[in-house]
Amino acid sequence: MARRKRTTHASDRIAKAVDKTGDRIVPDDDKVVGPSPNPATNLLIHDILLRGGGRLMRLGLEKGLLRNRYGGSTAKDIVENRTLLQTLGSVVVARVATRSIPGAVVVGGGLLARALLDRRKSRLSAQRKGDKALRKQAKRKK
Repeated sequence: MARRKRTTHASDRIAKAVDKTGDRIVPDDDKVVGPSPNPATNLLIHDILLRGGGRLMRLGLEKGLLRNRYGGSTAKDIVENRTLLQTLGSVVVARVATRSIPGAVVVGGGLLARALLDRRKSRLSAQRKGDKALRKQAKRKK
């Protein structure tokens, strides 16, 4: 049986390459991208920008989805008056769903079960119950 030649990635070859002084050789085209010459600082800056942009986009989408049914100011109040428990609950469920396939299956199954339960109830009573909960959340004082 013939042995297969083991291939290495370019990053492995760069990490192992050294010049005569013993320092790692960095190719000329491997420049640090960002406002700082320190890659750790650039990573921190990019992380903050991505998280902030993602949060702004998420809040905008949530308000937009609610705005059609409840109006602009009520939608804003609904999104901004969430309790700490509601916020932490959604963060934990999203994290569980994105960390593993079994977590995604469990969360997806739970959401499917909730949707089927809501459909089983009369559609009008489920709508009224949801509207009542969201309007109550919108009226809650900060």
